[in-house]
Amino acid sequence: MSTLEALPSETAVEAAIARVLAAEREAHEAVAQATRDADALNERARAEARALAERTERRIQAARAAYERRVIAEIAAIDALAASQDVQQPLSREDRQRLERALEMLARELTGDNR
Repeated sequence: MSTLEALPSETAVEAAIARVLAAEREAHEAVAQATRDADALNERARAEARALAERTERRIQAARAAYERRVIAEIAAIDALAASQDVQQPLSREDRQRLERALEMLARELTGDNR
């Protein structure tokens, strides 16, 4: 076999080069598609994270608002109770007598008159 016969034909070389170029093109396309897929997946994950953050913020705001309403109602109830207790009640006859006896005892104690 001569050296010329051992060399592949020009057509075979061209076919091999075409296969290599096609495989390279397919590899580039596969990498580009994988990049697009990864970008889309990344954007979906970001969108889900944003939606979760927004839902969480709404829930926190609702909880805060409910707490504030409850605190306002409790403060109003306490204020109403305090206001009702601030109203002066007239002393009953018995209370007045007890008060007068206590004042007399205090006056004697302060003046040293222990009768």
